[in-house]
Amino acid sequence: MNSRLVALQSAQNRQRVVVKLPANKISDFFAQNVFTLDAMQQYLSAAVFKSVRAAIKAGTKIDRSIADQVATAMKTWALSKGATSYTHWFQPLTGATAEKHDTFFTPLNSAKGIEMFSGSALVQQEPDGSSFPSGGLRVTFEARGYTAWDPSSPAFIMSVGESGRTLCIPTIFVSYTGEALDYKAPLLKSQHFLETAALQVCHFFDKHVQKITPTLGWEQEYFLVDAALYNNRPDLVATGRTMIGAVPPKDQQLDDHYFGSIPERVYAFMLDFETEAHKLGITISTRHNEVAPNQFECAAVHTDVNVAIDQNQLLMDLMDRVARRHYFRVLLHEKPYKGVNGSGKHNNWSLQTDTGKNLLSPGHTPKTNLQFLTFFINTIKAVHDHADLLRAAIASAGNDHRLGAHEAPPAIISAFIGSTLTGVLNELEKRVHKGLDDYDKDDIKLEIHKRIPDLLLDNTDRNRTSPFAFTGNKFEIRAVGASANCSATMIVLNTMVGNQLNAFAEAVKKMARTEHIKKDAAILRILRQYVIASKNIRFEGDNYSAAWQKTALDRGLKMINNTPDALDLYISPAATALFTQTGIYTKRELTAFFEVLLHNYESIIDIEARTLHTMIQTQVLPVAIEYQNNVMQHINNALAIGLSKSSLGMQYALVKKINGHLNDLQKLLDALDAACSKSLKNKLLRQRAEDYCTLVCPLFNEIRTHADALETLVDNRLWPLPKYHELLFIR
Repeated sequence: MNSRLVALQSAQNRQRVVVKLPANKISDFFAQNVFTLDAMQQYLSAAVFKSVRAAIKAGTKIDRSIADQVATAMKTWALSKGATSYTHWFQPLTGATAEKHDTFFTPLNSAKGIEMFSGSALVQQEPDGSSFPSGGLRVTFEARGYTAWDPSSPAFIMSVGESGRTLCIPTIFVSYTGEALDYKAPLLKSQHFLETAALQVCHFFDKHVQKITPTLGWEQEYFLVDAALYNNRPDLVATGRTMIGAVPPKDQQLDDHYFGSIPERVYAFMLDFETEAHKLGITISTRHNEVAPNQFECAAVHTDVNVAIDQNQLLMDLMDRVARRHYFRVLLHEKPYKGVNGSGKHNNWSLQTDTGKNLLSPGHTPKTNLQFLTFFINTIKAVHDHADLLRAAIASAGNDHRLGAHEAPPAIISAFIGSTLTGVLNELEKRVHKGLDDYDKDDIKLEIHKRIPDLLLDNTDRNRTSPFAFTGNKFEIRAVGASANCSATMIVLNTMVGNQLNAFAEAVKKMARTEHIKKDAAILRILRQYVIASKNIRFEGDNYSAAWQKTALDRGLKMINNTPDALDLYISPAATALFTQTGIYTKRELTAFFEVLLHNYESIIDIEARTLHTMIQTQVLPVAIEYQNNVMQHINNALAIGLSKSSLGMQYALVKKINGHLNDLQKLLDALDAACSKSLKNKLLRQRAEDYCTLVCPLFNEIRTHADALETLVDNRLWPLPKYHELLFIR
């Protein structure tokens, strides 16, 4: 019995793991492993707690003397939870999270010691991190990196196994010279920049607002596969996707998995990881089956962008840990299976005031609706002006398989707002022609979200093909890949909207001053200009259609189908100007970020190429040759007992087919070797990435065609790799 059949037997005999909940109600254990403000209040003096809370809310620097007291309180709380060590938890440009653990224990002499944790250890650490990608920002003799505490994201306890517990402190990660080496540092800058810009615009309408916070609610898609099957697929282990595999007669055609009853074993896994997530304050509120077999989704309640991203990064790690104890593996690759839907991570973005108002939610008065239109139209204008950057932010080797594949948002960035709001913008554009002084703000009073019939008529969430859609009270960026760190997209969105709001505020003030008109009239006039200027980015139809591609190109929109070309947009003159003038990145940081992403791309393609080569050479070819020999032996035996050649036509044809695929595969493997060698020899990083994209990647599908054909010809008992119907339907 080969390893595949052994794995199948193991997977089919799995028993559901029993999950014991810590309490009957989630509220009884929610955030129990998070150093929340409530927990902090129990361990700090009233004066220090008040100071820390104010600093967190305002984003101001915490005094070192206060940091010492916070560190002591944090240590006492962590020890009470069973933690014996602490780590600065950060997000290097690998896309994953990183941590270096230190124990609280400090020896005092040869026989005794004490648990200690100082303010200096809380605020800053030096984890070295010389092997993390830096894009040239560090050289060997200056390889040190520094982590610095981010007080706006609460510390938490991570449990590993039954007894291992570590205090994790969210931090930024910077170089010896202070340049960003992670996603969090530029994210925090972009968030502060947007908050400041949005506040001055909000004050046009409401002077009581003191703080505006961008919020994010993510929806995480993923696949599950049994651990035994996973371990028998070298491509899944090494690359996260199946490099070969024949499409089965049935996969997702009937959509019978979508929103269906959750399989019992999967349900136990979901319950387990949701419980762990709730302990960490992650507000998982939704779970369901997705379209593809063995594909699922979970979603969290909206919260501050920075915290939401930390929680999503933590969740992806948590899902992997919990899946292992249920004998599952989680697949977060954007396209683990050819021919079935891939996985994304919808990013739902909005702006929230400290007075409880969602700035992207229509209101019931002319004033609140004018405020809504201001932020709504400025966001669309920002997307129009910087669509290239949004495309760059979602670029990755994995996402290349989704974009434009008629299952996910296309490679052309456009915005969908629905017929109701399209009518409002058209009316705004048309009626201002009559003269602003006669324009009655009551005319733009929006009626959506007031009555159920209006909601039913509104179609803001109907177009599932749009990459950037308004969905009632938020914008949903649907093109983000399942494995991505949301920071890349949020940095771009925060920065471009903040920049647009600054430009809007200046334009309104200037028009009101120079043309001696009221502020509201100036706002309407500027908004009308933006509606006209950004019309090309709005599209209400089918984003997958060939007609839209032609229309989009006629409008001047770009269609970029691969990662190297998309990443170039990060360092275009317009992008460089935006990031450097707003202070989010220096030119050196931006160039380094670009080079890290390029290097990551070429590394992924190179790993895929070598994995595919090895699988074909050591698994597919030997098994196909063995089966071919078996058939030839059968032919020889048949001829020996007197059967005619004409009666063995099917057997001869089978041998011929197998031999043809074997010969083609060997030629293609030689071509793959040559393409990888040529790519590697190029000294220029950008050209290497281009070569991998144009020379290496096209060979993958050619090789796969022959390997998949052999899978359908070779005796099922011999085939060594778990097949698609086994990976997708064994639950």
